[in-house]
Amino acid sequence: MSTPSAATPGTSSPAVAPATGAAATLGHASVPDGAPDGRFGSLGPVGLVLAGGLSVQFGAALAVSLMPRAGALGVVTLRLAVAAVVMLLVCRPRLRGHSRADWGTVVVFGIAMAGMNGLFYQAVDRIPLGPAVTLEVLGPLALSVFASRRAVNLVWAALALSGVFLLGGGGFDDLDPAGAAFALAAGVMWAAYILFSARTGRRFPQADGLALAMAVGALLFLPLGIAESGSKLIDPVTLALGAGVALLSSVLPYTLELLALRRLPAPTFAVLMSLEPAIAAAAGFLILDQALSATQSAAIALVIAASMGAVRTQVGRRRAKALPEPS
Repeated sequence: MSTPSAATPGTSSPAVAPATGAAATLGHASVPDGAPDGRFGSLGPVGLVLAGGLSVQFGAALAVSLMPRAGALGVVTLRLAVAAVVMLLVCRPRLRGHSRADWGTVVVFGIAMAGMNGLFYQAVDRIPLGPAVTLEVLGPLALSVFASRRAVNLVWAALALSGVFLLGGGGFDDLDPAGAAFALAAGVMWAAYILFSARTGRRFPQADGLALAMAVGALLFLPLGIAESGSKLIDPVTLALGAGVALLSSVLPYTLELLALRRLPAPTFAVLMSLEPAIAAAAGFLILDQALSATQSAAIALVIAASMGAVRTQVGRRRAKALPEPS
């Protein structure tokens, strides 16, 4: 899936970005935006972001190939459980000293994470990866448009809706309606994920909140995964593939995004992450042999353009507010 990216903690405006999600929670609040890095130059962080996006979407493609063995819910369970174990071991979050509001935020963040992953994997079990990510990204896009409240964002919304109309062939005749509905619902959870990722990042140091939220999501999904897949979850091959999905879709991209955000302005990061539908389409084609029609490719391009436009509008608004008023 996408484990989409979240808004930067400490800011109030969400970014249209995916997956993956944790980069901001991984301590970006203490890192200055756009800090230059002489060793990597300008291409270094961009390469890290693109590598993270590739990791997420190729991890999602691997998850699709694993579904016949473990089922959609079983794959989500393996991904969340393995990622949670890795993050807990690495971060070793402190359990004491947090308020009830802190824990409430983490729990809701974990619920949003679990819901986003579960709904998305239900979608890719029914429709190709590229269209699924394109529909899912509408959630963060809508969040960005509504948060901005600028007239120009109506243009980006109309552009995105045009892409959705093309993607569905005027009525989702070319896509499974249930799969499309799951992808749209995953987008709603993605928007909630962004909001609560930012809040968690402000309440917990480093990646502690992310690790705890992953544990919450894994515990929530464990009964569902056991009910659907049972003993299949402990099959050595299934476990190994599930660990691969967790590393590709969660642990590795989160780490790459954290490194990138130390050297790259968050708005630029968000624009790059808007390319995820295209990366997902490429992963679906290369790994799953999911070819897209010309119409579907045009639809994905429209949604990507709308996402980039919405992000750039947010950036321009923030810069305008930061300019000093003439005396």
